[in-house]
Amino acid sequence: MKKLLAIALSALMLLSACGSSSTEPAVDPIEEYGSDTLKLFIWGEYLGEDVISNFEKEYGVDVIIEYFDSNEMMYTKLAAGDAYDVIVPSDYMIQRLISEDMLQEIDKSLIPNMDVLTDGVLNLAFDPDNDYSVPYFWGTVGIVYNTQNVPTETVEAEGYSILKDTDYAGKIYMYDSERDSFMVALKSLGYSMNTDSDEEIEEAYQWLLELGSTMDPTYVTDEVIDGMMNGNKDIAVVYSGDATVILDENPDMDFYMPSEGTNVWCDSMCIPANAESPLLAHAFINYMLSDDAAYDNTVTVGYTSTNDVILNEVAANEYADNDAYLPRENYENDEVFEDNEVIRQKLSQLWLKVKAQ
Repeated sequence: MKKLLAIALSALMLLSACGSSSTEPAVDPIEEYGSDTLKLFIWGEYLGEDVISNFEKEYGVDVIIEYFDSNEMMYTKLAAGDAYDVIVPSDYMIQRLISEDMLQEIDKSLIPNMDVLTDGVLNLAFDPDNDYSVPYFWGTVGIVYNTQNVPTETVEAEGYSILKDTDYAGKIYMYDSERDSFMVALKSLGYSMNTDSDEEIEEAYQWLLELGSTMDPTYVTDEVIDGMMNGNKDIAVVYSGDATVILDENPDMDFYMPSEGTNVWCDSMCIPANAESPLLAHAFINYMLSDDAAYDNTVTVGYTSTNDVILNEVAANEYADNDAYLPRENYENDEVFEDNEVIRQKLSQLWLKVKAQ
């Protein structure tokens, strides 16, 4: 199973990240890049089977990997002065890092593979000219449901409201993320997920409180993958990449993006302002966009490739019958998260209350 393999490989890479290869690289990395060590800070279970070992062999370097489980955790470590050469934050966090001068500008002349990027990830609002970020994976948030217990016509008719349909009380996974959960509530109410209206945010808060009190949802993160693969619940709010894996492993599951709209997200590779090996960082980013690395990444992890050739190849073959793999593009009700300090603080406080009920 692709996802289980990725989990095992992630653990293996963490133990062996500092191992060097006996293969002679084409150039001396110290002479070419000023460094033979790259420090990578990335989400867990977000790397292909062989991408790191192949990069180490080809470039004669060591890659030290650290993992984070939220953008906020990543930000805290950066703000504390921890140094990494490449980080992979999400859209709204990239916007924040740019505004706080915590990222270096990308030297696009050193990343010719940017030409392979698919149109859907170019010139997004958080970094309009891709001056600070190079897209890594992208996707949406939607609903995974068990077709044996939940009729497709019911999901399509109710949209996000199915999360409050008492026929499924106790049978729901809600993603343990304040922004994604408020996105669901706001979209269900017909509002923008980036609203700064006190009234609309209060309505969304009450929506989530009612959900918690009437539906007894289980709040999860990565546990949703195994949970839905095993059929433990009937409905879940899921990132599309995780949904791809769930659908691939359990044919009873399907994926739906509600008509009310959803979050179109993009995680991108960035170089922090305090990176110690920026030239090697550029080489790594360019390598990760290559066809071989992009293919390994997407088939191992399940998230949608930003390499247009690989995206279309995998969508037509490995995931040809998987409704979750291809993101919905140019849909009027879909949005990308924006960074807003006031919204950030409000939602954080309200989310604690939602979880505490």
